[in-house]
Parts: sequence; C-alpha cells; structure tokens
Amino acid sequence: MNKKKVLFLCTHNSARSQIAEGLLRAMYGDRYEAFSAGTEVTRVNPYVFKSMAEAGIDLSSHYSKHLNDFLNEQFDFVVTVCDNAKEACPYFPNTKKQIHKSFTDPSKFTGTEEEILAEVAKVREEIRLWLQETFGN
Repeated sequence: MNKKKVLFLCTHNSARSQIAEGLLRAMYGDRYEAFSAGTEVTRVNPYVFKSMAEAGIDLSSHYSKHLNDFLNEQFDFVVTVCDNAKEACPYFPNTKKQIHKSFTDPSKFTGTEEEILAEVAKVREEIRLWLQETFGN
C-alpha cells in the first residue's frame, strides 16, 4: 500500500507543524508519511519537545525546516496550521489537496513552565482530535 504524503506548514516550523507531523506519524504512520516545514526557519520550541515526550512521542531528532526544502516533492495533502502560513503560501506546487486549520501559537504562551506545558498540551490535544477527524477514516 502506498502511503499518502502530508506536509504541515506553519510560520517557524517550531511548534504546531512539528506537533502535527509527530502525531500523524504516531497515529497513522501505516497510512501516511508526515513532514513539516515553515515559511521561516528558527528552532523547535523546547516545550514542544517536552509536551510530545509526555505523550510518548520523541521529536528529539526534529529541527526547523524551510518549505523550500520540499518544493520539488509531490504531496497528497499540504496543511497550513496557522493563518500566517496560509497567507504566505496560499498555493503549494505538486499538491493534490490543500487544507487550512489554524491552531493557537505555543510561542505566545507565558507563565511558569508548568503553565506553559499545560497550554502546549491543550494545543497538542486539539491537533490530535483534528487529525483523527481529518485523517482517521
């Protein structure tokens, strides 16, 4: 069976797209190949590493990638997970279907480490539920 290829895009490839990539691989890796990138390159949010580890998903080898790294690849789905990425990249070449679903930006969270991790976990679970609804069938 050929796996469908999914690319998740957000602004910095530091949180939401990384979470979506990791979750899709963990949940439906038998059916989908997941990738992520950003319109700008920074670093993966350290709270994302911790939150995903709490969910049993190791992202320690992940790093921020630019969408240009994927321009020559074919994708079944390109999913923008923030409004900025949708505006910056309204069209992605070699894609069968583009989807947009915006999630709260974890880089904006403030407070203690525990408070920030709790907020990141909320976003992680929102993304998990959306992935189940969108790719689970």
